[in-house]
Amino acid sequence: MPKRTGRYTISMENDIFIEESAGIAGSKESEGPLGEYFDISFKDDKIGQNSWEKAESSLQTIAVNTVLEKACLIPDDIDIIFAGDLLNQCISSTFGLKELNIPFMGQYGACSTMAQTLALGAIFTDSNAANRAIAVTSSHFCSAERQFRLPLEYGGQRTPSAQWTVTGAGAALISKIRSSARIAHVTIGRIKDLDIKDANNMGAAMAPAAAETIMSFLSDTNTKISDIDLILTGDLGKVGSQLLRELMQREGVDISSIHNDCGMLIFDTVKQDVHSGGSGCGCSASVFCSYIMKNIKAGKLHNILFTATGALMSPTSSQQGESIPGIAHLIHICSDR
Repeated sequence: MPKRTGRYTISMENDIFIEESAGIAGSKESEGPLGEYFDISFKDDKIGQNSWEKAESSLQTIAVNTVLEKACLIPDDIDIIFAGDLLNQCISSTFGLKELNIPFMGQYGACSTMAQTLALGAIFTDSNAANRAIAVTSSHFCSAERQFRLPLEYGGQRTPSAQWTVTGAGAALISKIRSSARIAHVTIGRIKDLDIKDANNMGAAMAPAAAETIMSFLSDTNTKISDIDLILTGDLGKVGSQLLRELMQREGVDISSIHNDCGMLIFDTVKQDVHSGGSGCGCSASVFCSYIMKNIKAGKLHNILFTATGALMSPTSSQQGESIPGIAHLIHICSDR
């Protein structure tokens, strides 16, 4: 059974692994620095569908089916699937996964959803509530713009601090089957609200939550920064990443040499017009489930803190002038190589 370590961290009692994973990407993402790492990339961001929302659902369907195919499994082999996205009532997940007939629990953690679903999958598997679980999430530039900002046809100018919502998805299969990526701990974050109201500066809204969650893990587990190969956040972008490093430095912890951000990795911020970097549930999901997992399998990464961050806002809260609370959940992954 999983057990609590310190105040905020949960340790896996058994060896829990990410047995297999798959990262799916859209056209702009496939043209970025990580294009070769994605399992599947699409040149048509509608993926043959007649709406952006249906296209996003297809991303989840394809991500899960790709994981199953890579693991030589069928849907009946999976005990539960944890899935979420950015759209109202998580409709991308619902409509994308309904035909698989796998027991389903919808999740909403904004851009932190990949870490949230991984955490729940690991806990369920460690407690024997499931033998195999899948964690999956997605986002789509066009569906997110339509819901959270302005219609694409409006052509509004984006501010320098704005991030580009990734069209992509990631899925991970969690089990006790030995692989190169073992989930050792999960740290569940707390909501942090610094009264930031600018929806075009979500990195600043989320960075304090990331700093707090990372500090909680280090304290709970007595882990030293020198023990870690990579602190991977998602998706703080340029502004949020710089703020996170400053906040950690104030606590006497220098992460500058081992920190990177999914929103900074997925795009070339010089050649691609993405301003502060990438964002969206599919950003950290596609980067982690492709680029990071392949580097773990290759023996290039051994001790990782995957800290996905989310801006807990909605169109309603923004229209009513509310602030943007932030959240961050952490997955500690060890390579047994």
